[in-house]
Amino acid sequence: MALTAPPFTVPLPRAPFERGSDPAAWYERVLGWTVAGGPPGQLVTGVRFDVLELPADAGAAVLRRPVATGPVAVTGRRMRFLVAAGAADELEGLLDWLEWGGVALDLAALGAGGRITAPVPPGHPVEAEGSPRGAAVWLRPPEQGCEALLPALPAPGQGSGPARGPDLVRLVAAAATECHRTRLGRTVRTGRTDQAVAFS
Repeated sequence: MALTAPPFTVPLPRAPFERGSDPAAWYERVLGWTVAGGPPGQLVTGVRFDVLELPADAGAAVLRRPVATGPVAVTGRRMRFLVAAGAADELEGLLDWLEWGGVALDLAALGAGGRITAPVPPGHPVEAEGSPRGAAVWLRPPEQGCEALLPALPAPGQGSGPARGPDLVRLVAAAATECHRTRLGRTVRTGRTDQAVAFS
């Protein structure tokens, strides 16, 4: 009986970046994502992915938790977690179900018809001059086919796991908790500052 090696696939080579090339073109050529406007280019949400957006400090706390995520970008003081297309429509209901409904959270979702600034693609040189402070960058960059493993609601009777991708419910629960903690922390710090001013 002859032994045969299992078939394997070789990843497609990444297109090299030429100086002066449009970074937004990488999204269309390599990932197949819709890009609009520019410069800077805008990634259209609601087609291949939706976005869960929250304050960067709350997002950093989510990344320290044992919660699975997909690609993550940061722009200024906002962090953006890519989630499955259609997930934005579920946010309000999930927050209610998780008993966060009615609580002021700085947590939003962008779905159909939304746009985000396209972060500089991985491996693309960042131009020092002309790059505004707080420009969009990837903390966890996307890869070809990553949409299949973005956080989503599990199908009825199915849990989450490596074959199905991260669980949207766990991500939203963690994001809501960290947004609330961040807001409380700011209130406490602001309150102490106000007291210090009052007593000085």
